[in-house]
Formats: sequence, structure tokens, C-alpha cells
Amino acid sequence: MDDINEAEVIEPSLPFWVTVAEEGDDDSLSLFGNRNSEPALRSVPLGPLRKNLAETVDALQQLFADAAGDGGTLPLAEAQLSFQVTASGGIQLIGTGQMQGTRGLTLIFKRPS
Repeated sequence: MDDINEAEVIEPSLPFWVTVAEEGDDDSLSLFGNRNSEPALRSVPLGPLRKNLAETVDALQQLFADAAGDGGTLPLAEAQLSFQVTASGGIQLIGTGQMQGTRGLTLIFKRPS
């Protein structure tokens, strides 16, 4: 039976352009780091990214269901949210006050027709 060294197991990943917000902190590597930092292409592991994105989408869908359940004159028909991905696969939603005029990944949720 072969012993598999953990360092030899390559986790699937996706390349993301990130900037370094603070030295030595992988979680600070994100799409929108320090404005003075140079962008770098980094491999983001798919396992944590998949888990964190699924948890975020599940939580958002519950929020949208609660908002839609309130009825009202103008029901929720569509929601758009931007987020950034950290180098370790974390998901951070972007508030407009935090990141005006920046680019991000956008999730669009639409009510079925």
C-alpha cells in the first residue's frame, strides 16, 4: 500500500487575480486589496471556494425568501450582489459603501417567470 504524502496531492484550483492587502496573510489576498499593491495571479483552491460560495448562496436565498414572503406593494423580483474571493477560497460580499467603483464577481438572483 502506497503512502500518499499530503504535499503530493494537488487540490483542484482556479486562477484569480488578487492583490496583497497585508504581508504574510493569505486571507488578505483578494480581488480588492491595498490600492498600492501589485496584482498577482494566484491559485484559489476549489474545495473551500465551493463550500463558501454554496453557504453564501444558501444564506442569501433564505434572506430573499423571507423578503419575498413579506409581500408588499413592490415585491422582490431581482437581487444583484457583488463579492470578492480570497486566496484561501473565502467569499466576501461587497457593500456599495465599501467598494464604490470597483470590479467584482456578481451574482444575479431572479424570480422565475
